[in-house]
Amino acid sequence: MNALAATNRNFRKAARILGLDSKIENSLLIPFREIKVECTIPKDDGTLVSYVGFRVQHDNARGPMKGGIRYHPEVDPDEVNALAQLMTWKTAVADIPYGGAKGGIGCTPKDLSLSELERLTRVFTQKIHDLIGVNTDVPAPDMGTNAQTMAWILDEYSKFHGYSPAVVTGKPIDLGGSLGREAATGRGVVYATEALLAEHGKSINGLTFAIQGFGNVGSWAARLIHERGGKVVAVSDITGAVKNPNGIDIPALLQHKEVTGKLADFIGADAMASDEVLVHECDVLIPCALGGVLNRENAGDVKAKFVIEAANHPTDPEADEILSKKGVVVLPDIYANAGGVTVSYFEWVQNIQGFMWDEEKVNQELRRYMTGAFHNIKNMCKSHNCDLRMGAFTLGVNRVARATALRGWEA
Repeated sequence: MNALAATNRNFRKAARILGLDSKIENSLLIPFREIKVECTIPKDDGTLVSYVGFRVQHDNARGPMKGGIRYHPEVDPDEVNALAQLMTWKTAVADIPYGGAKGGIGCTPKDLSLSELERLTRVFTQKIHDLIGVNTDVPAPDMGTNAQTMAWILDEYSKFHGYSPAVVTGKPIDLGGSLGREAATGRGVVYATEALLAEHGKSINGLTFAIQGFGNVGSWAARLIHERGGKVVAVSDITGAVKNPNGIDIPALLQHKEVTGKLADFIGADAMASDEVLVHECDVLIPCALGGVLNRENAGDVKAKFVIEAANHPTDPEADEILSKKGVVVLPDIYANAGGVTVSYFEWVQNIQGFMWDEEKVNQELRRYMTGAFHNIKNMCKSHNCDLRMGAFTLGVNRVARATALRGWEA
């Protein structure tokens, strides 16, 4: 089942549990606006090349729309639609005043030079500048984009609208980016894990963890779990996988990866097949990479007692049912990986105020938001007698539906 079908299914299930009126249910599913633009740039050799850029703006009942911009050859409209919708529920679960959006350009960033990427980003910004804005839609980095991409968008947007640092988040620190933003998603995953484990009378210290994906999110989660006394026993990424039943020395592994660019040949652990990480012996499994990695083929073999969804949509609905029957507790993506957008919100707030916070304040506020959201989800689980995924969806959908009704849009 693809991401859009799964998101729609979860939304409809939440709408049923909440007893939403069918008129409001349908209006919440349809995106507010879908934008598709043609971006033609001269390449370095002088030839012209065209790309298609787009932005799906899903909902703005609770505030400006918020979501990443990805540069990827397979930018699929369905997936972008699903991710925009997911951002609407995610920001509502985290209780930050945004709606959802997502966008991107169908291109292969590694085949473009830095100056070609800059030209492409600026042309894209020229095409959408009047449809994004501090109080309208605030983009952020995603797959294939980074702080530099945001700096170009900020600069191009500011030519039309005056200096506006709050128009994008995930910026370089020198241009109004927030301290703590780089580690935010991984740190949020750890705060979410702590909240869940506390509910079960456990803590990170002494438990074993398997982490699939060792990019930004996975590496920060691993580092912070290691610091808290958790044993990371297996790690994988696209370059390979390593395991050590006594716990991997994460700082050493990070250094090894920085030097060699891969996990393989790390002295402090044994090699293993990448797909085995998901079914490895551990207390907590954290998928941090792609969607759909837990499916009906492998869900029955998962040995973890807790699955923390740091990736977007890593668990298929069929896998969800299998895991639930086994008594595995799944902490859903729309809550577990909301640390990134929460600190993006802090960055936006700092830019609007023109007053920057220190890193300690950012992390302290992030912990407060993640812990508060977990207790709100648990309350929904109790009142609707449902699992954590439906607890999170009902919480998010209910907040957006309430805001929509209060603003009088379903009249």
